[in-house]
Amino acid sequence: MSTAAAPTRTGIRPGEVLADLLPASRVRDTALVLGGAALTGLAAQISLPVPGSPVPVTGQTFAALLVGTALGTRRGFLSLAVYALVGMAGVPWFAGGGSGSAAPSFGYILGMLLAATVVGALARRGADRSVLRTAGTMLLGEAIIYAIGVPYLALATGMSASAAIAAGLTPFLIGDALKAALAMGVLPTAWKFLNR
Repeated sequence: MSTAAAPTRTGIRPGEVLADLLPASRVRDTALVLGGAALTGLAAQISLPVPGSPVPVTGQTFAALLVGTALGTRRGFLSLAVYALVGMAGVPWFAGGGSGSAAPSFGYILGMLLAATVVGALARRGADRSVLRTAGTMLLGEAIIYAIGVPYLALATGMSASAAIAAGLTPFLIGDALKAALAMGVLPTAWKFLNR
């Protein structure tokens, strides 16, 4: 009978996000930041016009929140900052192949930058590891995006607040609920799989 103790598994430490499970290096962090920006730009090309609104339905918000949650505060912020700055410089990877900061929907991009940072901070506290907490995290991120995007839309177009809400918020609520539901399935499942 052996008295040797079985090796213990260190597992996932508190304060980690999914990206932290990869071997640490500057190359890793750079690749994750650039990959997050590219994912957001690619998802922005999934774009459907909304009648009566200058803001399309895109996969961009889901990608931005997923990037923030998976990469954490700093890398999530940097990914969305790269996405915004490169798009402002003329790369056509905003919704529908747009670029620049003159579009009425640019406020949503600024909102995504802040939202990715906030959801990244919450993910460091484990907010992406259960279904309900993930739902709350995604909904908070979406609320931040609208809190910046809708007023920017009103200012950029001269719309009244109620018109901006009707054009820049109301048509997107069902889609955002579906995006939150998708995240509720993906993120906690990834943690359960990795924690085996």
